[in-house]
Amino acid sequence: MNAEPRGAMLVTAAIALVLTVLPLPPYLALVRPMFLVLTVLYWSIASPRTGGIALGFFSGLMIDVFPPSTVLGEHALALTVITYVAVREHQKIRSKPAFQQSLIVFAVLVAYETILFGIDGWTHHAVTNPMRWAHTLSGAILWAPVAAVLNATNDRRR
Repeated sequence: MNAEPRGAMLVTAAIALVLTVLPLPPYLALVRPMFLVLTVLYWSIASPRTGGIALGFFSGLMIDVFPPSTVLGEHALALTVITYVAVREHQKIRSKPAFQQSLIVFAVLVAYETILFGIDGWTHHAVTNPMRWAHTLSGAILWAPVAAVLNATNDRRR
């Protein structure tokens, strides 16, 4: 049986994209985790040859197409960088318990947001609101349930 879950990866990435760009009230939009980033991280850790850096790049471009993005390619670059790190270190991350994985995901999400913050600053679109960092914490908190749901879709394929 084919152990590479390409179909499940694409379906979950599409659902995560919808959850990421779905309009929400302003007070909820601030704390909404980047579901697509979490999904790309999961597939980069669980199945690095299937997802990989290409999934990160094209998912980042999909985020860039929607209105909140200010510079085309900024999410693609940031997601490609963190996907590279996740693919490179996938065995170390996968062997950790859920709490430690959440801490690693928090650090990766902070790096993702730092890259976006740098690009926004260099292009004079700086957003200095401290709430821009709130989704990193909510993403780390929701990592274990998101990974469990994605793991169920991955296990069903095997």
